[in-house]
Amino acid sequence: MFESAVFYAFAAVLLVSATLVITSRNPVHSALFLVLAFFSAAGTWLLLRAEFLAIALVVVYVGAVMVLFLFVVMMLDINIERLREGFWRNLPLAVVVGGILVFEMIAVLANRIYGARARELPPGYSNTRELGRTLYTDYAYAFEIAAVILLVAIIAAIALTLRRRKDRRYQDPSQQVAVRREERVRLVSMPAEKE
Repeated sequence: MFESAVFYAFAAVLLVSATLVITSRNPVHSALFLVLAFFSAAGTWLLLRAEFLAIALVVVYVGAVMVLFLFVVMMLDINIERLREGFWRNLPLAVVVGGILVFEMIAVLANRIYGARARELPPGYSNTRELGRTLYTDYAYAFEIAAVILLVAIIAAIALTLRRRKDRRYQDPSQQVAVRREERVRLVSMPAEKE
């Protein structure tokens, strides 16, 4: 009974925060609501005894990806009004995609309730060890492809935020090395002062 109450509390916070992610006008607020949604999802995974996935969600997404999102949002200086112009135009497609996702979730839950039962796990079973064994043996190639895609995403994020500003001064080392004494130093001959 207590576990069900905690699940419904996490699920309610998750739904509210996910709704606020897409309805908030400020992108920084949206990112912070997404952090709350990630924490709520991690809590539901803990209830499902998937400890590794819960910790990975908090460490990877909240600790790394959300920091990157916040940096990109704050450094790109996004024009919010221009982004909001196409909101109503894209709403029908969003409703269709959302309906498909809701149907899939209902099918998964119906299969769990009325379908096959989960197998009994042996004593001493560790889902972290089993996940690592499966990931690095059966899916090693896909894991390496995902690592390359994440590397490309990091490089793209750096390239998006790297801008040359017109009001800053930059040093060009090639010009500094190629300079001659006559261009920088001027000798002035002045008569000595007499008292």
